[in-house]
Amino acid sequence: MLLSVLALALAAPPCTLPRELAGWSRTGQGLDTRHATTRAPRGGRVETQVTIRKAGTFGIAINGDGWIDVAPERGKPLRMVAENRGPRCSGISKIVRYRLQPGTYRVTISKLGERRARVMLVHGARPDGFARRRRSG
Repeated sequence: MLLSVLALALAAPPCTLPRELAGWSRTGQGLDTRHATTRAPRGGRVETQVTIRKAGTFGIAINGDGWIDVAPERGKPLRMVAENRGPRCSGISKIVRYRLQPGTYRVTISKLGERRARVMLVHGARPDGFARRRRSG
């Protein structure tokens, strides 16, 4: 009995995700902001597409290590604007963000090996983490 009470007292608080990541706990088809999807790699990589309807900063969240590239349908990979870690309790290893205009983009996640990747589209920019900034003054 005492051990049960002690275990409950030491249990980690439930993971409360920020609004932009609320869909991480739901599973669905396709890359979307409302849910995550799990993909099996072929040759150590996963490829999918995403259509952006309104310009903004969007990120690709992943549950492990991997190299994330986002490119226009017929173009070269874009330069990321930020890279952040997900909340510790979430299982999100990193989120790589890009400024995207309306259109269809090719998303390639490589260097996965043979493990499955859980990924999700994230809308909005996070103020913390790596980002390229202009110098002022």
